Amino acid sequence: MVQFPAGAATPASIVDALDALAGHPPKARASFAEGRCVRGTYIPSDRAPEITRSQSFTKPSRVLARFSVSGGDPKAADTDNRGLRGFSFRLGGEDHRSHMLLQSAPVHFARTLDQMLAYLKVRMPGPSGKPNMKKVKAFSAANPETLHQANYIAALPLPGSFAGTTYWGVHAFPATSSKGETRFIKFKVAPVGGDVTLTGDQARAKSADFLYDDLKNRIAKGDVRLNVMALLDRPDDPVMDVTIRWPDEDARETVRLGTIVITGVEADEACDASIFSPATLAEGIAHPPDEIFAARRAAYVISLGKRR
Repeated sequence: MVQFPAGAATPASIVDALDALAGHPPKARASFAEGRCVRGTYIPSDRAPEITRSQSFTKPSRVLARFSVSGGDPKAADTDNRGLRGFSFRLGGEDHRSHMLLQSAPVHFARTLDQMLAYLKVRMPGPSGKPNMKKVKAFSAANPETLHQANYIAALPLPGSFAGTTYWGVHAFPATSSKGETRFIKFKVAPVGGDVTLTGDQARAKSADFLYDDLKNRIAKGDVRLNVMALLDRPDDPVMDVTIRWPDEDARETVRLGTIVITGVEADEACDASIFSPATLAEGIAHPPDEIFAARRAAYVISLGKRR
């Protein structure tokens, strides 16, 4: 059992809690442990400079990316419909690199670091090997915003393809345009061919690692293209709370920053040797102001150290 420090939560205590929930798998990421590494290229759109002067998004570049399944189990089944799918990528040149981390839900499961640690602690297995569901329900009733992510996932069919899933950045990023104007944006990565989903019967017929098989087949056919979109803010949008969406978010104005074309599969070591660091953002995209983002910057470094 993990021993948690007294007082406020820390990035280290969050990593320890995620590791404990997963059963302490050796040398695994604290979250999104099961994944596949790929390579590709980024092609900017003509409109990208309207949103950001970041050369990561306004210039063509190579891309290293990782598709993943949430949780700390590196052998998580692709047929689990309770978890998220993740998409992380690095783009830009040596002097203007940016790392982006997105997931298949537009919200996070906790608003603050203390709430995140409490959420994880209440789900720790007890003597029976299972969490105390009475305590879980009581926590959820007292913290209803922690259910927003799970409710979003539950309302959607199972993703049928890494390449056919929409991914969201849950944070609000200050973006400065080529004209020097700054506004908040949210990132959204959408498959060019639309989302691919499975019915219950289709999902039951799939293997535990069907997403990787599908990905390899689509790459071989040159069929993996994803648009990188910026959702534009409006006055009074909530930029500090990652458990709630912006009002009318699905219908609001977006700008296509560019397109990622996945061209090949990379050895997992290419992605596992380091991290996709939220802190790495080229000038023109600044760090979001919320507490969860600040904690993620440290947590990813801590997790990498534990894997090594």
